[in-house]
Amino acid sequence: MQLHDIKELHNIAHINNLSSILERGILSHESAKRIPHLSVAAQEIQDRRIRVRVPGGLKLHEYANLYFCARNPMLYRCVYEHGHDNLGVLRISLDVLNEPNVVITDSNASSDYARFLPSPEGLVLVNKEQVFAEYWKHGNPIREWEHKSIKCAEVLVPRSVDPAYIMGIYVASKEAKHKIELLGVSLTVSVDPYMFFIRK
Repeated sequence: MQLHDIKELHNIAHINNLSSILERGILSHESAKRIPHLSVAAQEIQDRRIRVRVPGGLKLHEYANLYFCARNPMLYRCVYEHGHDNLGVLRISLDVLNEPNVVITDSNASSDYARFLPSPEGLVLVNKEQVFAEYWKHGNPIREWEHKSIKCAEVLVPRSVDPAYIMGIYVASKEAKHKIELLGVSLTVSVDPYMFFIRK
């Protein structure tokens, strides 16, 4: 992948957390523990992530994580567990890639096979075709497992992503957009059912 292959980065969030996110930024798992919020994280994945330290860097839970493509297995599970209308995908400026000590992974950072490189050089690790593929299902279970992990390639930002990098948010429906409007936050909201696996 090259920089011109991407227009933005993504973060999956519960709509109820938006006011806090726009005030404090997108926080690492470690930092978010101190603040009341509704987590969309799967416990079994967090149990894996807590054991990971980024080579030459911090513990994985000390990074805020972003995706190249939020239409991935993580969002699919979140939709199933939390419902379309309670979720948003935050749109993050590519400028965050130039922040100090940002790291790029070629797959889910908790994978035993994930590779890590500093940003933006680490973009060369990321498989554009697989990350942006519409689906990750395959007849071969090993290939499917690999593709699921690659779809979740990450950008790891130490401790937090500043609110200034947040450009807007995707939601699944007009109902979800209305929920955000009721929060009174200043945020550009785009309705994109496809992002949330809704077929018209």
